[in-house]
Amino acid sequence: MTVASDFVVVSNRLPVDRTDDENEPWRRSPGGLVTAVDPVMRRNNGAWIGWPGQPGVELDPFEFDGLQLVPVTLTADDVQLYYEGFSNDTIWPLYHDVIAAPTYHRAWWDAYVKVNRRFAEAASAHAADGATVWVHDYQLQLVPKMLRELRPDLTIGYFHHIPFPAYGLYAQLPWRRQVLEGLLGADVIGFQRVADAGNFARAVRRQLGFDTKAGAISVPTADGGVRKAVARAYPISIDAAEYEELANRPDIQARAAEIRSSLGNPKVILLGVDRLDYTKGIRHRLKAYGELLADGRLSVHDVTLVQVASPSRERVQTYMELRDEIELTVGRINGDADELGYTAIQYLHNSYPREEMVALFLAADVMLVTALRDGMNLVAKEYVASRVDGGGALVLSEFTGAADELTQAIKVNPHDISGLKDAIMQAIEMPERERERRMRALRRRVRENDVAKWSQRFLADLGQSREERA
Repeated sequence: MTVASDFVVVSNRLPVDRTDDENEPWRRSPGGLVTAVDPVMRRNNGAWIGWPGQPGVELDPFEFDGLQLVPVTLTADDVQLYYEGFSNDTIWPLYHDVIAAPTYHRAWWDAYVKVNRRFAEAASAHAADGATVWVHDYQLQLVPKMLRELRPDLTIGYFHHIPFPAYGLYAQLPWRRQVLEGLLGADVIGFQRVADAGNFARAVRRQLGFDTKAGAISVPTADGGVRKAVARAYPISIDAAEYEELANRPDIQARAAEIRSSLGNPKVILLGVDRLDYTKGIRHRLKAYGELLADGRLSVHDVTLVQVASPSRERVQTYMELRDEIELTVGRINGDADELGYTAIQYLHNSYPREEMVALFLAADVMLVTALRDGMNLVAKEYVASRVDGGGALVLSEFTGAADELTQAIKVNPHDISGLKDAIMQAIEMPERERERRMRALRRRVRENDVAKWSQRFLADLGQSREERA
């Protein structure tokens, strides 16, 4: 029998991936969320509720590495309609400023409601009396209200990892009121940026007519009263100490030197690391770099761009088309610019372990983060944390949450190709003293605001909300 938990995390995915090894059937997924909440879960008899990642798999709750995991079953239809459909072909493009056109299907919405209810019921069943439940991200926006209706004794938090759009865009959503009401089931609603929290509060005022003031939202209750929900920014971060520890390892430093050597020891290595997604601005980055080569401002004798594009949502048509377009662009630029022994772009459509990524960060002279819209973009912070040598330069899109914090980066509007080209040249030609000064400031910021501070701040506000309700 599963023991009720005092602290419950609810996310679309469990923090583990299945393996083919019978002796070790699960391994921990990459990502900072489990690192942030792990200490809290261990102190509070915590449980993590999520989908195990494969359709149709029914599993009992189990323990992994000291964590109590509660699998939620999704059928193949659920994955197609709730996940690939509503979550990733409706909400994702809408919330990322309609960079791609969102699709609105009532069958997708119905599946989203059904699956959100399944997650809410699982959380209700595994939460102890008066427990704290922390719900994560856009796939589960209806869970807070559903959970409050099932278990009014709970303290409920929700964190939104992606942007929340301006009202003029959000208003397109046919189920705009239901989603807002779903989120307002939480006591604390967290966003990456102040602007996102403001967009949410504006949508609440316009759609529901509730009073919003300084991040506090007055939510009517079923008994005719009013309760307070807090909506504010809690910028997420990384485990900076872990990246520093990896970057100081002699084997990883040796691997960084090996990477440089394998690329022909160019004067400058530019690096892009992204999930293959239309929000990441990979096309804009390639266009700017290709033009710099064509203009003669850069030469393949001196500069190489390494572009890591990890596979993403490969069954979704938009993503299949994006991959084809990126690969055609890389082929064209290499065809135009390559010479024997010199390659303009090393394109890697693959995922790599953290150790290899840190070696790449150490090898790269300039990191290019050119997202068109991003809730945070932790890669920018990972690059900074890895530069224990004090070197490297960061070119960072102003449309990322990271841009609010990493003020010493070279900021760019990735839609401005000329400006992006100039920013790349500024990073390449930056005097060493300025480069080191900027990186010192960036590293101080990432170290001071790590993922542990992020979770502590959010959970402290959640605890205060519980005390105010008591």
